[in-house]
Amino acid sequence: MGRTNPTFRDILRAIEDRWQPFRRALRYEDQERFDRLLTHARNHADAAGHLNHQSPVIPVLVAIALAQERRLDELETQIEEAEETERDIPTTRRR
Repeated sequence: MGRTNPTFRDILRAIEDRWQPFRRALRYEDQERFDRLLTHARNHADAAGHLNHQSPVIPVLVAIALAQERRLDELETQIEEAEETERDIPTTRRR
């Protein structure tokens, strides 16, 4: 027997289709950013499918926020490493 409910990936494709007019109206560089947001949602589709939330947009937004939180952590680590490297440079080489 087949599934009676659509998978989260099916629901996500429907959401992406519904948002295409919005995407087309964005500037080119923002279209790429919008696509990245949806990629974050697709990357977390397995977890979202386990939730079976009555509003599928909520897991999409949480997946996007989670991916952005990860990116912030990575950027903060890079900044900390750069600051440590700068502290290790002798003062005669600093401006």
